[in-house]
Amino acid sequence: MNLLDSIETLKGIGPKTAETLGKAGIKTLRDFFYNLPRDYENFQAATSIAELRPGKVVVKGKIENLTSKRSRKRNLSIIEGIIRDDTGSVKVVWFNQNYRLRQFTPDKEYLFSGTYELKFGRFQLTSPSSALYTDVDLKSGLSPIYVAHGGVKSGDYRRFLNNSRDKFAEIPDLLPSVKAGTRKESLFKAHFPDSLESVGAAREYLAYEELFELILAAKLNRRENEKLKATPVKFEADKIREFVGRLPFKLTNAQRRAAWEIFQDMAKPQPMNRLLQGDVGSGKTIVAALAAFEAFVAGGQVAVLAPTAILASQHYEGIGPLLSGFGVKTALLTGATKKKPELKKMISSGEVNVVIGTHALLTDDTEFSKLSLVIIDEQHRFGVEQRQKLVLKSPSGLAPHLLAMTATPIPRSLQLTIFGDLDVSILDELPKGRQPITTKILPEIEISTQLYPEIVRTVQAGQQVYWICKAIEDSEPGEGKADITSVKSRARKLAEQFPKLKIEFLHGKMKPAEKDEVMGRFSEGKIDILVSTTVVEVGVDVPNASLMIIENAEGYGLAQLHQLRGRVGRGSVKSDCFLLTSGDTFPSRRLKEMEKSTDGFHLAEVDLKLRGPGEIYGALQHGALDLRIASLTDTKLIAKARKDAEEFLKLGDGMLKYKELMTGISKYQQLTTLN
Repeated sequence: MNLLDSIETLKGIGPKTAETLGKAGIKTLRDFFYNLPRDYENFQAATSIAELRPGKVVVKGKIENLTSKRSRKRNLSIIEGIIRDDTGSVKVVWFNQNYRLRQFTPDKEYLFSGTYELKFGRFQLTSPSSALYTDVDLKSGLSPIYVAHGGVKSGDYRRFLNNSRDKFAEIPDLLPSVKAGTRKESLFKAHFPDSLESVGAAREYLAYEELFELILAAKLNRRENEKLKATPVKFEADKIREFVGRLPFKLTNAQRRAAWEIFQDMAKPQPMNRLLQGDVGSGKTIVAALAAFEAFVAGGQVAVLAPTAILASQHYEGIGPLLSGFGVKTALLTGATKKKPELKKMISSGEVNVVIGTHALLTDDTEFSKLSLVIIDEQHRFGVEQRQKLVLKSPSGLAPHLLAMTATPIPRSLQLTIFGDLDVSILDELPKGRQPITTKILPEIEISTQLYPEIVRTVQAGQQVYWICKAIEDSEPGEGKADITSVKSRARKLAEQFPKLKIEFLHGKMKPAEKDEVMGRFSEGKIDILVSTTVVEVGVDVPNASLMIIENAEGYGLAQLHQLRGRVGRGSVKSDCFLLTSGDTFPSRRLKEMEKSTDGFHLAEVDLKLRGPGEIYGALQHGALDLRIASLTDTKLIAKARKDAEEFLKLGDGMLKYKELMTGISKYQQLTTLN
């Protein structure tokens, strides 16, 4: 079997179904077989209807009299029916699941698993899952549950798999480092389990496969990078000492350590490929300035790439004055730069030593004379192709050194696995004089009594406020939807409450120029309260902002909450962050950890355990990690996969015969490369 063939080669999957599944990323046979169940319903020990007792139950029976009606009060559809066996009948109810009307065949027996409870004076089975009795393995009682994709429901997917049972025997082995047949057995057991133990063993092997591919991709990237040549940048101790001596502040030990690691890399004939991680407010900019100065002293040019014009301007205003006293000519290049042709001529001639800019740096007519160092801030905001376009602008044919920066702390376990042996420098100290941020969880019902007075105090003290909302526009209410106040709605409410304050809103659907304009006014102190989506999560320094309010805080991951909180506390004034919760539920562990700690690296490790790698990695890199099975907290499995990947690398060109493996890791190679 060629697992890269289309799913249309399978029985029962025509062009229309293939199109629906394709939109969910299921296009090839590999995608089809690796689309594992999200869970398993256990239909063991079915109870007769006459013996039902309140609680979680399983019943076997036929279903009849299915009807649908709408509830005006709660804006949802209600599906009702009767389940009947030899001992009696029971009412069944589903909400907003209209497909149930077409799901069941008369006279066929089904298994139902749900909650048996008293509602409106009558016992009923509420929102049960279901499976055709003949589809369930009677020995294990397990029925796989799949994520629904458009019109393709879990039951449909089970049917497609059942039609393809004989195909599992044709699945070829993927990895060279395990015994033959393990892959096909594991995939079969995952879809057709005979026990929960066999499911566990199957998923462990498939997780190992994922980790092997990911780690091998990272190691191949490392090996390829080591083949490149760069101009060594000699470490000039006296010049660096003079530069540091003129700084208006003292470097932290973490900044000194990171700078030394960078200087050592730049002195090598291979290009530096280093990631500089700095928690919010840790002082990455000065480390970047030290690296830029070192490159200038050696006669090279430096390009600093930022995701937005306002962030590029901030770097220009921060780095430029530090370098100008040493004869370094710094320039700013953005879409709004006037006299662009003249500036680009100065860059191509080498007259400009350090150019700081946005995507304008990537255009074909932006040429360099002797580009020796590329610094990319918030590198995850740029795709692989964009980063490579800048790196390839070195006219000498030699690769420039690359320093990528991120303000999102990456857990150590994630670093080791995803980035393989990538060089990472960590700034885990805050500069002196920074005031710690006090964080408090607050129920939304206390906004008027607790929060409004806090806003008044903040603004009267000449400080500014961020108020973060999840949505741009208000949504229609419905079953299962949280009551979320939008940016526009919150801005209106605050304007009514504080008619004398300057209140504006900001969101991601605004044009870039509009966003820069609003953020510019906030930076200049012309806005008292900025109501925004998470578009401000990474960006401009506003030392005057000292109050952060995050509405519907439960809806964010720890890493994102920490980034948002880091928008305040950037000046010398004490800052506060309020995490607003809706409803009467007890605050989650995530929010309580935020209240206790301001250490981004600790919070990142907690987030990894609570939410898995996808959420964190999605914030780090352009593209999704998409680990479907593996857990990056499984250190034993990671160690085995790492050891086996290192052995596999020794095959050299012999690796190329594993064609499917090579195709699979190419995706991970794009995600795990910086250079």
